[in-house]
Amino acid sequence: MHDLLDPWHNPVTYAIPVFLLSIVIELAALKWLDHDDTLVASAGDRARTGYERVDARTSILMGAGSLVSTILLKAASFVLYVWIYEELAPFHLPTDLPGAWWSWALMILGVDFLYYWQHRFVHRARIGWAAHQAHHSSAYMNFATALRQKWNPWWELVFWLPLPFLGVSPLAIYTAWGINLVYQFFVHTETIDRLPRPIEWVFNTPSHHRVHHGSDPEYLDKNYAGILIVWDRLFGTFTAEVRRPTYGLTKPVTTSNLIKLEFGDYRALWTDVRGSSSAKEAIGWIFGPPGWAPEGKVPTPSSAVAAVPPPATGSESPEPATR
Repeated sequence: MHDLLDPWHNPVTYAIPVFLLSIVIELAALKWLDHDDTLVASAGDRARTGYERVDARTSILMGAGSLVSTILLKAASFVLYVWIYEELAPFHLPTDLPGAWWSWALMILGVDFLYYWQHRFVHRARIGWAAHQAHHSSAYMNFATALRQKWNPWWELVFWLPLPFLGVSPLAIYTAWGINLVYQFFVHTETIDRLPRPIEWVFNTPSHHRVHHGSDPEYLDKNYAGILIVWDRLFGTFTAEVRRPTYGLTKPVTTSNLIKLEFGDYRALWTDVRGSSSAKEAIGWIFGPPGWAPEGKVPTPSSAVAAVPPPATGSESPEPATR
């Protein structure tokens, strides 16, 4: 437990100064290097590029809060993971370097594969989206947005469960996850265009991740990758960047209040579940895609976004049209 909670065993700790320096460099590049800040978003408004003071401050504070929630997640999962690893795993993967480099490569690959499915789940099930939407709530795409992390990472605990069964130690799980997070920081930017084609084909890149943060219909629920974009190519969720995305949620965010941004969707979800007329309807509210509603009803809007007028007639749609 001491090693697990020791910040110096977490790759993110060493990356924090690099994160902050990268933000400074990106700010300088946006200020002094040529860039097009007059692009037009799909809705006809001037596209948002660069940084906005309140938005960036909100993202950084959300990142600081996520450090606390991540520690709690590690503590909550530690006993379970250790018990599975010690009692049920048929073998233990070695972790001593440099000899076990191949083992670390497998563990990082396994974490990245499970991250893809975890990420896909939190986009396609409302209870997952209630936590993850906080990361997508900025209308800007920059390194500060990378720090706009959720405070409710509990689904990761579920999706990492196969790893201790496969002989991956709890400390290795979170070390590999830290490496994944560090990599993902650098794909949150508009200052990097497409990279050479072999890199774009194999790895998640700024171009691919800009698509993921787009709220345009053709970009919704695409490019879930952490490190390797090949998962999206294999499982049918890849879309190339063909035009500049409109970033943020499909409904305008109306607050910088951290509590509303992090928990507003949970309150709305609870309101809908509490008002369910049957267990089937309640399950639909919880595990249906964002925007799902039974006939004659509409989802309760989050307190963090602008309200959307109800449709003229109710409809039950599997698409996240109101996300």
